[in-house]
Amino acid sequence: MRSRLARLLLTAAVLTLPGLAAAEAPATRRQSDTRDRHYVPAMARSEGQLSLSDSRLAIFTPTSDPIRHTIDYEVWDYALKNILVAMGPSNRQGMRRPDPPIGSRRAQGPQSRYRLEGSMVLFRFFDKDVIDSFTEYREDLERVAGTLDISALPRNEQLAFWLNLHNVAMMEMIAKEWPVREPREIKVGGVPLDDAKFITLRGIPVSLRDIREEIVFRNWINPKVIYGFWRGEIGGPELQRHAFTGDNVGSLLDVAAADFVNSLRGTQMRGDRLEVASLYAEVAPFYFGDFEGDLRRHLAEFAEGPTVDMLAGTREVSATISEHDIADLHGGARPPNYLFAASAPGAMDDPLVGCKEEIGFAACELMQARETKLRNMERRGERTGRVFVSNISLPGDPPNQNAVE
Repeated sequence: MRSRLARLLLTAAVLTLPGLAAAEAPATRRQSDTRDRHYVPAMARSEGQLSLSDSRLAIFTPTSDPIRHTIDYEVWDYALKNILVAMGPSNRQGMRRPDPPIGSRRAQGPQSRYRLEGSMVLFRFFDKDVIDSFTEYREDLERVAGTLDISALPRNEQLAFWLNLHNVAMMEMIAKEWPVREPREIKVGGVPLDDAKFITLRGIPVSLRDIREEIVFRNWINPKVIYGFWRGEIGGPELQRHAFTGDNVGSLLDVAAADFVNSLRGTQMRGDRLEVASLYAEVAPFYFGDFEGDLRRHLAEFAEGPTVDMLAGTREVSATISEHDIADLHGGARPPNYLFAASAPGAMDDPLVGCKEEIGFAACELMQARETKLRNMERRGERTGRVFVSNISLPGDPPNQNAVE
């Protein structure tokens, strides 16, 4: 796979913008380089069967006869570190709509009040070679599924595969259609992106929704898996700057869950009502049968500070928060060529922001706002990053202790 993906590795390096892509990100602390894994038997739900049309996906149900095998995502990991800007943890302060530049009535760049949360992709800098490389990588992962029995891998290895495949495919399709304001507007062959079966696994046409709902949600009972699926939207779980692996998938999901649960796009309080992301209503059939009770228990696992107070101070839950704007540094539109980053005083001189003329005025302003947010959080003693510990199994550890159920 590496030789076929060499171009992606090289093009990702070209996309590196000093001070821009090197944003705040969780530090990785590895405990061991051992390659041993442990297997957890499948824990699929007894209620609800696959529909007739998707029954073939049952071949991806985790088996009880695991093989010791790992998949290398080094190239995808390298690419993520060079095509993403991490906006840092939420400070629970929404941004007002940006003002249009002088001489224009149209605001530029991301418009969402949540634009200082999650992560942003540098779609504007993707050329045809970069986009083709995403396609090649997705096709390589399809071939892996054709030659290796994914269902027989240790459970964490399986989960890492499905999360990475989903996110690579989502990145590929959005990049092909960019500029676009909302990923949900994209259609593939006339079918909405989420439901288009453009992925082929062992001869079976599969959609992004199939991977999430018919494979992962039906076979993993821990709801934190929902935070590993990137939907290309500001309002969803962020795309992290680390590829999932069998070693780190549990810890990365914990980081993603804590980030989302404690953000404005995840939870808010209005009077005595707890407003939550519409994502939770979407996945409720799989994880939150008793919607309010199950969801509150889940949120409590990751709640910190103000979110803990919101859970205690509210009586009802409403899944009303949604934001479908693209998670793109430029807001899904090409910046006008008459607006230069240099027009912002000092924009070209701040090495921490690293703005360059080709980035564009609106994106440069967003990066400056990000830097101001992080500096203020540091000044108040608030955390500006998270540390995750890879889920390494050491000799003598109890079996299955690190697997995501």
